[in-house]
Amino acid sequence: MDTYNSSINRLTEELSRLPGIGRHTAQRLSFYLISQPRERVKSLSDALMDAVENVRYCKECMNLTDAEMCPVCSDQKRDHSIIMVVENPRDLAAYERTGRYRGVYHVLHGNISPMLGTGPSDIRLKELMERISREDISEVIIATNSSLEGETTAMYISRLVKPAGVKCSRIASGVPVGGDLENIDEVTLLRALEGRKEI
Repeated sequence: MDTYNSSINRLTEELSRLPGIGRHTAQRLSFYLISQPRERVKSLSDALMDAVENVRYCKECMNLTDAEMCPVCSDQKRDHSIIMVVENPRDLAAYERTGRYRGVYHVLHGNISPMLGTGPSDIRLKELMERISREDISEVIIATNSSLEGETTAMYISRLVKPAGVKCSRIASGVPVGGDLENIDEVTLLRALEGRKEI
């Protein structure tokens, strides 16, 4: 027998599909949302629909944005000759929190993982190579995660970039093996960035 009606069960089920949200947390969120004023819930609903309808990829770096270009690529004060390659927008946000990196980014939206069937054509490598061929790039910093997939992706990118005559470096260790960049503190990220080495 169901303890709650179908509306609560459906809301809980949908929330539990979100990454990192288990059944109990989804139920707690359901009860919280139901107890909120109608205007607050509508505001959340409107924000979700607005994001789904308006967020797209930046035409330069593949970051998520609601404009043609993201704020980083639009910033003329940044060094557009240095590109940091990251796996996802959360990693970009982690480096931006340091406030010290002044180059631009390229977001792959994944990594190469033969075990999961993800190859080079499944991530945004083609767009990276197009940028390198049309822009005056002096360095590509590979800031993929320190996992087997991240290292595989880094080696693959370095083999693509080096023949173009562009310096290719990898963030230094300091980022723990198996660690996700989005969960690492700013000091460790800065140390890894400043201690990068050419590969």
